[in-house]
Amino acid sequence: MPLIPYDQTSEKNHFPIVGQLVVLSGILLITFASLWWLSPTRADDTEPTTPTINLSDVEPIESDVELGDVSIRASAAYVWDVRAQRALYKKNESEPLPIASITKLMTALVTHELITDSANVALTSSAVRQDGNSGLMPGEVLTIQELNELALVSSSNDAAFALANAAGALLGDRNPTQQFTAAMNIRADELGLDSMRFDSTTGLDINSSTPGAIGSAKDISFLVEHIIETYPEVVSITTEPTTRVYNSAGYFHDAENTNPIVQAIPNLIASKTGYTDLAGGNLTVAFDLGLNRPIIVTVLGSTRDQRFTDVLTLIEAVQASLATE
Repeated sequence: MPLIPYDQTSEKNHFPIVGQLVVLSGILLITFASLWWLSPTRADDTEPTTPTINLSDVEPIESDVELGDVSIRASAAYVWDVRAQRALYKKNESEPLPIASITKLMTALVTHELITDSANVALTSSAVRQDGNSGLMPGEVLTIQELNELALVSSSNDAAFALANAAGALLGDRNPTQQFTAAMNIRADELGLDSMRFDSTTGLDINSSTPGAIGSAKDISFLVEHIIETYPEVVSITTEPTTRVYNSAGYFHDAENTNPIVQAIPNLIASKTGYTDLAGGNLTVAFDLGLNRPIIVTVLGSTRDQRFTDVLTLIEAVQASLATE
């Protein structure tokens, strides 16, 4: 999905440049002379004027806020104040690390931009063979919206693969999943998420030494910012502890949120977990601190259980630090 540059053209100049300069000089001379003679104060003008500000002399606002003595297990973390556009906490925030199923945020974003939510998708055997059991069956038909809910709430690898396969088929005549993965990397580049690299649409490890996707805590936070500001409907379901989706035949699937603390986070906006052997425990959440002030918290490289404790610790620190700001 390369960006198409805007082609800006201008009219050609039909008058000789020297002639234009002569005319312009004459007009300016007459104008300045008139202003000087009509001004009642001329050289001794004492009226206040608007001062000229040299931006190079302006002190920049400090972008970091001290959260106090915060101890977390995660290898990397980033807390981002969206409205103020400043970092509240940083720990190895730029280091690319395995992101596991947080990958599915990019899968959901690119799918949403390529295909309508109401489009029907018949699950293939390849999708159902993905790691984990979501209860989905080959030939079962669900909409893009329903697959998105399963992919983001219960982190269904089957659903994420089906999303990528359906949307990827629109991108050319080669392998749909490979074409979709390429689109994910292009989208990351377009959004300036330089640390992010996708070799999988699900985030599953490729093998014991190769992760399915990598990214920094900082770039994940910026990805979440883009989604909640541009397509908040994509992740709105991730605030719920459970969801139920129906296939075209009327049968339903119940899905439980892989983030057990969604109800413990006040004013939650979005949430996505991730866990593999290589990644450890990952979690990113966005919540409203109050009066439309989204805060994004991302932790990478924690443990399966402590990622939740880490995020709650950072949220509590933010609340304590900014409560009286």
